[in-house]
Amino acid sequence: MMNKQYLLGLDVGSSSVKASLVETESGRCAASAFFPDKEAPILAVKAGWAEQEPESWWQYAKQAIQKIMAEANATGDDIAAIGISYQMHGLVCVDKDLKPLRPAIIWCDSRAVPYGERAFRELGEEQCLGHLLNSPGNFTAAKLAWVRENEPQLFEKIYKIMLPGDYMAMRLSGEVCTTVSGLSEGMFWDFRENRVAQFLLDFYGIPSSLIPDIVPTFARQCTVSPSAAEELGLRVGTPITYRAGDQPNNALSLNVFEPGEIAATAGTSGVVYGVLGEVGYDPKSRVNTFAHVNHSIANPRLGVLLCINGTGILNAWMHRNVTFDMSYAEMNDLAAQAPIGSDGVAILPYGNGAERVLQNREPGCSIHGLNFNKHSRAHLVRAAQEGIVFSFCYGLEVMQQMGMDIRKIHAGRANMFLSPLFVSTLANVSGATIELHETDGSIGAARGAGIGAGIYRDTHEAFATLARLQVIEPQAAHHEASQAAYEHWKNILTNTL
Repeated sequence: MMNKQYLLGLDVGSSSVKASLVETESGRCAASAFFPDKEAPILAVKAGWAEQEPESWWQYAKQAIQKIMAEANATGDDIAAIGISYQMHGLVCVDKDLKPLRPAIIWCDSRAVPYGERAFRELGEEQCLGHLLNSPGNFTAAKLAWVRENEPQLFEKIYKIMLPGDYMAMRLSGEVCTTVSGLSEGMFWDFRENRVAQFLLDFYGIPSSLIPDIVPTFARQCTVSPSAAEELGLRVGTPITYRAGDQPNNALSLNVFEPGEIAATAGTSGVVYGVLGEVGYDPKSRVNTFAHVNHSIANPRLGVLLCINGTGILNAWMHRNVTFDMSYAEMNDLAAQAPIGSDGVAILPYGNGAERVLQNREPGCSIHGLNFNKHSRAHLVRAAQEGIVFSFCYGLEVMQQMGMDIRKIHAGRANMFLSPLFVSTLANVSGATIELHETDGSIGAARGAGIGAGIYRDTHEAFATLARLQVIEPQAAHHEASQAAYEHWKNILTNTL
């Protein structure tokens, strides 16, 4: 009897590296593991800095792979292809021997903000937004400009620069390559010219030779080298056939590929990632726009990324300070006892730093309309959840202004999406159908590998077995009241700003 064939997915995060084995035939996840068990360290030499050693990602991946191979009783010969998801916007610099020259500057490091701002100011908004679809901001290109100016001797030794996923693929294969999607998230891609953004490289004084060769997102990008095979217990020549940043990959994991489809998460912070079918940008730069995993010149597919800092963190604050005697499930039941609109109580959830969607303003969290004689903690808890939903819908309006027709929102059943009130309110205000799924980034990366290897004919076949746990349709009976509550909240936000 033939052994089962698997797809190996790796998700290189800043807190851990997760690995999953997905059976090619059934689509079932046979084993998953992450390492380390406790959150991986982030080096902060100075305030606002955040670095990690790229070698640590490799060691974490090694531990997680060994664990899942043992759990599934699999060998290297059973792995058909490998896919990689990774923390976006990081910078890895390697020398000619492909050794890191310094720790990776990761996504949450803010040292490069002035470099992005200077490029935006001196090159001009029209040039940057028209070609990059974003401000150069604090992305990978600006981080590299910081290295050039502040570590010139090290900069001279750089052979290639990589994103974290490119580094993982390089360690697996010994080959250096990247994707258009990856280059776009680093501000290295010119969408108008459909090539590397030479004008930004010239502005920063960065040689184009530092950019790796470009491979398709779904393809035989490189193969496992003999040394990596020996170290990881894999088969020499196993193809790496997919890679993407964590947010595009999360969208892929949730089967979000077509215009108008949305992938959403709502943990401590919230992310709304929508697919746009034409090349465009927000003139106020309130959202970021990157090449989605299935983007092509002939068939544009752009991922529009909205990040909201104050989402689940508000719900957690309410739980700690208002409903500390309840479980989260009991707290959700309590919120449902208050009517739609919370009898006039409205909460702005922006208490976790400056919000890009508000053009980097920081209004803080505030409670409005509280009446000590009428309102209870049920009203507060509901107003908090409604405020989080409304912050999502406020961002969705930006996407609609860019031409996105929002019809469906996909999410994993986790965090805020465990609350029936949260989910129904989002459906009723946005008018979109919400589908909740059981998946994660490493499983998505494995499915992506199956597409890139040709094991699945297309995305429909790859996601035919994706577990859809629940479908929530907008309720016409509640639309008017929900919309009125949203308009009331939006008026308060406008007046506050």
